[in-house]
Amino acid sequence: MFIRAYLRASTKDQDANRAEQDLKDFAQSRGLTIAATYRENESGASLKRPELFRLLSDSEAGDVLLVEQVDRLSRLNAQDWDSLKAEIAERRLRVVALDLPTSWQMLETSRDDIHGRMLDAINGMMLDMLAAIARKDYEDRRRRQAQGIERAKDEGRYRGRPEDTKRNNALMKMLSDGQSWASIVDATGVSRSTLAKLSKRLKKVTETEVS
Repeated sequence: MFIRAYLRASTKDQDANRAEQDLKDFAQSRGLTIAATYRENESGASLKRPELFRLLSDSEAGDVLLVEQVDRLSRLNAQDWDSLKAEIAERRLRVVALDLPTSWQMLETSRDDIHGRMLDAINGMMLDMLAAIARKDYEDRRRRQAQGIERAKDEGRYRGRPEDTKRNNALMKMLSDGQSWASIVDATGVSRSTLAKLSKRLKKVTETEVS
């Protein structure tokens, strides 16, 4: 059994170091060691998370997918959550979350069949509940944000988020120098969606210069 830690932050400003230490402390307190750690800066509301699927690809039956909180694993809608659960189940992984005490017993390597099936059922039900709560929290925050923007527009106060021009210019330089997206993400923590936007902008600039 290998323990694979998954750390997700939705923006580069969210520091995952504390969460990583919490996961290490949790494992060590049980005499266990984290075999590999997977980090990425992507939204939990999207299934497009390369590091999560690299973790799944690296895993073998009986391995543990360890997260700090269930919402680090999923803020997905019901359909996408079902897809992710099916992938996890197919690979026979055990999901353990620090905010879900019922999952901690999944770390036991020796479980009789009946006990194991009962734990799986209870843990699955609790995971579903916390994933649903995480999704609702995500949707509520998005709705409040949209309402706030609409009010600001009505009152003439909305200016949008200022662009980090210095950062974006540096990222476009890295792209133009031929650096891979993966290496840029690893080095800067920027999201792939941001790189996609900057890549399109760089392409337009290049086309304009050529013409």
